[in-house]
Amino acid sequence: MKKWYLSGLVVLMIACGNQRKEESRVLSHAGVDASCPYVTNDSKGNTVISWVEKDSTGDNGKMFYAVSNGNEYTFSDPVVIPSTAGVFPHDENLPKLLFKPDGTIIALFGVEQHDARNKYAGKVLYTQSFDGGKSWEAPVALVTDTAGYDQRYFDMALLPNGEAAAIWLDNRKNTNAEGSTLYFSTTHGKEGFQDAKPVVETVCQCCRTKLYVDKSTSNIHIVYRDIINDSIRDMVHQVSADGGKTFSEPVRISADNWVVNGCPHTGPTLAANASGLHFAWFTMGHGKGVFYCHSTDNGKTYTQKESLSNVAMAKHPQLISAADGDIHIVWDEPVKVGDDYNSRIGYVRKSPEGKTIADSRITSDSSYANFPVLGTLNKEVLVAYKQRLGAHSVVMYKVL
Repeated sequence: MKKWYLSGLVVLMIACGNQRKEESRVLSHAGVDASCPYVTNDSKGNTVISWVEKDSTGDNGKMFYAVSNGNEYTFSDPVVIPSTAGVFPHDENLPKLLFKPDGTIIALFGVEQHDARNKYAGKVLYTQSFDGGKSWEAPVALVTDTAGYDQRYFDMALLPNGEAAAIWLDNRKNTNAEGSTLYFSTTHGKEGFQDAKPVVETVCQCCRTKLYVDKSTSNIHIVYRDIINDSIRDMVHQVSADGGKTFSEPVRISADNWVVNGCPHTGPTLAANASGLHFAWFTMGHGKGVFYCHSTDNGKTYTQKESLSNVAMAKHPQLISAADGDIHIVWDEPVKVGDDYNSRIGYVRKSPEGKTIADSRITSDSSYANFPVLGTLNKEVLVAYKQRLGAHSVVMYKVL
């Protein structure tokens, strides 16, 4: 029997084959605040969901993960990663797991970095396991240069050669202009991340970055919110065809011309299929909310943006390309209930060419759910998200 916590009260359910796969289920422990869901796959192809649970004594916590149970729509009991103690739970600065083909597991996560030069500074650490998660190495800093005092908004992806790549935003730059520098690094066997190098400067300091490796071409794609002409904060895309040695010049995926002197805290998302590249992002320039576009020429040109939601403050989009090539996109959006606001998860399914097939809401207006992420489970699309239940937030998942 497996315990699932579905409300402030503990409800027991038997995790057996006759459960409806479409049911929303809780992964995290009861009685603690959980957040930061992330979906990946282990080296055997099993679906893995990770998240953060806060310590009862403070704002920080530890990473946990659970592995899918074969052909069932259930997951193992949560497994803690002890060496992530102190992780700062930030749903945009999302902790991540990566499983290398050689059996190495990497957990990449952010912690607070108290620095007089930037009161919001962060630090990125990573820990590795070489025995399938039974034991973990002591965490090490992604950046050891003493000039680097602020690293945040990172992403990680598996390269065709079996190594991992990471990008992040860094305070080190050669300009007085506002913004951070986006850095790129790859692992070298068990030695971890090496040879970090800057890719581009004046990147918006507080929005999630996206690193994506196209398996069909081995191209490495990065997309992020740039600061253009000192005031415009629009999404741009770059691509590397040589394993990250060089990247193309930044190109805007959409000329939103959003002038904002602040931090949107909502980054872009990207995936590829046989029809090209597909993007989703939040802007308040020439329209407000979450938008979509695609490129059929590897990022040289882009279609006109298309609104995904009729809610102006829809944000935090994530998308994936499924096995059949369909594009699945989720986001969160506020919904007014009486005199207050809740948050629900929006969902659009598109054909491989980008035509809308389905448009719905995954969670009810009466709940408060946000920060959805996507993955696959048994070749079907899975969404994981954070939701308030009683006095705490939990991590839930649902097969679409």
